[in-house]
Amino acid sequence: MLKKLSYSIVGLSAAVLLLSACAEETKEAEHEVSPEIENAIKNVNAEERTNEVFKPHQGINQDPVPLEMERDGTDVYVKMTAQITDIEIEEGYDYKAWTFNGEAPGPLVVVNEGDTIHFTLDNIDPAVPHSMDFHAVHTAPNKGFADVAPNEEGTFSYQATKPGVFMYHCGTDPVLAHIANGMHGVIIVQPDEGYPTDDEVDKEYVVIQNEWYKYNDLDDMTNNVPSQVVFSTKALHEDQANTNGTVTAVKNEPLLAKVGDKVRIYVNNVGPNEVSSFHVVGTIFDDVYIDGNPANHFEGMQTVMLPASGGAVVEFTVKEEGVYPFVTHQFNHATKGAVGYVKVTADGKDDGSEVSGH
Repeated sequence: MLKKLSYSIVGLSAAVLLLSACAEETKEAEHEVSPEIENAIKNVNAEERTNEVFKPHQGINQDPVPLEMERDGTDVYVKMTAQITDIEIEEGYDYKAWTFNGEAPGPLVVVNEGDTIHFTLDNIDPAVPHSMDFHAVHTAPNKGFADVAPNEEGTFSYQATKPGVFMYHCGTDPVLAHIANGMHGVIIVQPDEGYPTDDEVDKEYVVIQNEWYKYNDLDDMTNNVPSQVVFSTKALHEDQANTNGTVTAVKNEPLLAKVGDKVRIYVNNVGPNEVSSFHVVGTIFDDVYIDGNPANHFEGMQTVMLPASGGAVVEFTVKEEGVYPFVTHQFNHATKGAVGYVKVTADGKDDGSEVSGH
């Protein structure tokens, strides 16, 4: 088990004194904030994020490694890396993330119902063992999800017998630290007979919600609220964006649709701790498949509750041009970054106009 790193705030006292000195002016003009106070707040926030880097990872920033997938009939061969890669969660804030393939969330894996997955984990983290826990399979965890030591590979096989939108994550102790540091992602198991609404869907995307805490601080991850709650999108088709979980990921690269399109989103809340109340502003879900299983079909829903690790397929129709934000309707989390946009135009192409919303 990793030793929890100590946490320190440098300069907090000076910033607090500066804020106190300006208190009288603030009373007279509640809504006016001086540049000095703004800078002090920014400095405090920056220091609050600063943790000493886990010593064996100092100086390491491994380039993302592409996912390897090959199919031979119903046998699918998947190779992923466990690695340490810097990710800019928000402007000016780099997080030395523990990742799969240099992405957080990790790369999207898509297989078919009934496929046998032959999974290889190449652990290029030089210091920490890692593993893979696919929620989409049946296996004895001590065998199929076993740890892979640093600089070694492990290969495991299991069948994907149920369709759905499933989480995957590192299952090495302490699990919370590995997930919260960035080792999470989504595997979609496509139903053998498809969804009843397949012929109606015009556009489809993958959206993932995750949280960030103080860097590698197990106490903060266990006992406190996340500092950022964010969305990402993973490319389901070749022409789509593939982003990390950052504050502006699906604002800067909104999902696109044209007027009248029925849009499908494969959505998963990888947590690790918080519930998501997934909602698209300005529309109602025509069809929802809880956990992405066609047997779990609902209609006319406004919001879909996703527990930590929970998934769904949601479908809705966009009837007018404009920007449709999607959020977790727990707005304290939306305020921390969990907002993305669906941009609807007459032809379904990005017209270059500025996007703004919730």
